[in-house]
Amino acid sequence: MIAHPPCTRLANSGVRWLHERNLWSELDAAAAFFLECLNANAPRVAVENPVMHKYAREIVGRGPDFTVQPWQFGDPAKKRTCFWTKGLPPLQPTSTMTAEQASPDCWKESPGPDRWKNRSRTYPGIANAMAAQWGEHP
Repeated sequence: MIAHPPCTRLANSGVRWLHERNLWSELDAAAAFFLECLNANAPRVAVENPVMHKYAREIVGRGPDFTVQPWQFGDPAKKRTCFWTKGLPPLQPTSTMTAEQASPDCWKESPGPDRWKNRSRTYPGIANAMAAQWGEHP
């Protein structure tokens, strides 16, 4: 199972809103769903999310098993992507691209109605690596 649960209340990028808008109950619900995904009754599990803030990490109980960057898989972008896994090895880079050849487009995404959607997309290189490296994993 590969899960991409909503990260709105878990991601480090939105931690300031927890206090300002009193979103603690939404954090608890998001973390509970994240844990349901991680603890799914499946032999192989990968849960993808961005870097979590400290409150989410406390509830989840641990950090990610590994992180990757899109440029490591051929997409000229910077967006640290974290994976919590069970029964799967870390993804291995498929590109010789370097961080210097990538830009933080996701971080620079302009405000607007589709900002959340554009920032949450999985880059094609990472998706292809998941399919190729995990698709037939015993």
